[in-house]
Amino acid sequence: MEQIYNAVAAGNSWLNEIVWGIPALVLLMGAGIILTVGLKGFQFRKFGYAMKNTLGKMFTKQEAKAGEVTPIQALTTALAATVGTGNIAGITTAITLGGAGSIFWLWVSALLGMATKYSEVLLSIKYRERNALGDWVGGPMYYIKNGLGKNWKWLGAVFCVLGGIASFGIGNAVQVGNITSSINNAIQAFVPAAADHKMAINIVVALILMAIIGIVLVGGIKRIGEVTEFLVPIMSIIYIVACLIVVIANITKVPAVFGMIFQGAFSPQAVTGGAAGVGVKMCIEWGVKRGVFSNEAGLGSAPIAHAASSESNPVKQGLYGIFEVFMDTIVICTLSGLTILLALDSSTLNYGVAGDTSLNAMALGSVFGNKAGALIIAIGMSLFALSTALSWGLYGTRCWEFLLGEKAVRPYQILYTLVVIISATMNLSLAWDIADTFNGLMAIPNLIALIALCPVVIKTTQEFFNGQRRFKK
Repeated sequence: MEQIYNAVAAGNSWLNEIVWGIPALVLLMGAGIILTVGLKGFQFRKFGYAMKNTLGKMFTKQEAKAGEVTPIQALTTALAATVGTGNIAGITTAITLGGAGSIFWLWVSALLGMATKYSEVLLSIKYRERNALGDWVGGPMYYIKNGLGKNWKWLGAVFCVLGGIASFGIGNAVQVGNITSSINNAIQAFVPAAADHKMAINIVVALILMAIIGIVLVGGIKRIGEVTEFLVPIMSIIYIVACLIVVIANITKVPAVFGMIFQGAFSPQAVTGGAAGVGVKMCIEWGVKRGVFSNEAGLGSAPIAHAASSESNPVKQGLYGIFEVFMDTIVICTLSGLTILLALDSSTLNYGVAGDTSLNAMALGSVFGNKAGALIIAIGMSLFALSTALSWGLYGTRCWEFLLGEKAVRPYQILYTLVVIISATMNLSLAWDIADTFNGLMAIPNLIALIALCPVVIKTTQEFFNGQRRFKK
């Protein structure tokens, strides 16, 4: 078994270096730059407008017909997938392996990612279809097939194969593994002897998760939308408030931490004390990787959820993509990073060695106490990761449905639910590594489509705002 594990780890490590090498990062950031330039900085020029028409409508009652969800439910389903373990454990890994400067590159990827996510969501509405059950379905595979033409359908199929496989990693293994890890840490904070029963706890948690995920997935997009609409605000508020309290408690250190972030972005070893392996390349790589893992801009996953919206105007739904990246990365990820950097010193962070949620718990524990810190992280991780697992169950469903038709839906959902028990007991480090690899792979066909369809995004956006100006006159 150990030999198999080592072989898989070595093979994935080799592939990961290629997938997340310089060419891939150039493609990812390049697509964001192309779309930002083509849209003339739309995400910055129209930021206020986007917030007014997304955040400003959060408490407005909305209705959706059969086979669709409200724009807010589409957003919360997508946010449920993006606001997950990447916002907590992912940021810890980025800082410990890439230094404080990785937060700067995370911001850069997010600012460009706003244009990318806006474009993805816009195209998902423009080129969506109704499936055999009458549900709206869309995403990269559909805007590749309907936007680039049927000769490019193979590229959409490639995306679906990669996305369908990735759902078991990023959507299942990583999420479930982090839930069990954080719950074990919390239980051990109260009952140290529980460390001897870690596997038993993992299995119990896995069985509960299997029941929840199975019940919700069977209910389809409607039930997923209803659950995430309830979970996302609660989990976000709990975590944001807890992090803000830690930031306020350390408010005098904030300027110095921002100094660390900006200095570390271009001279990581000056901040990490010369930690081996922490260089500019690693800093950029981990910042961008964890930014993409967190907000999923460019991956092509979130457009699958947005395609089910009752909103028929591509631009109006696209605005939710801007809000999504802003809330996920600029707000929540930044708060995670600040909390860790403010509360923990360099010796605790141990730069060069991948950190886990125990560091997040320690950071919160510096203000709330160790037990409370572990409990907050356990609750936050459980809610974040559960909602992500539900949304990725939908993404995987749509990918296999595109490839094999309606007959593939139920077998996939059963398999996805059963994999939870494996996810709860496997090596978490390997799960992260494999998820990273498939993240990068599935982004490639989507980014190719986004760059090719950039003129469509620009034209659709211009027509919408030109029409608005004519109407106002």
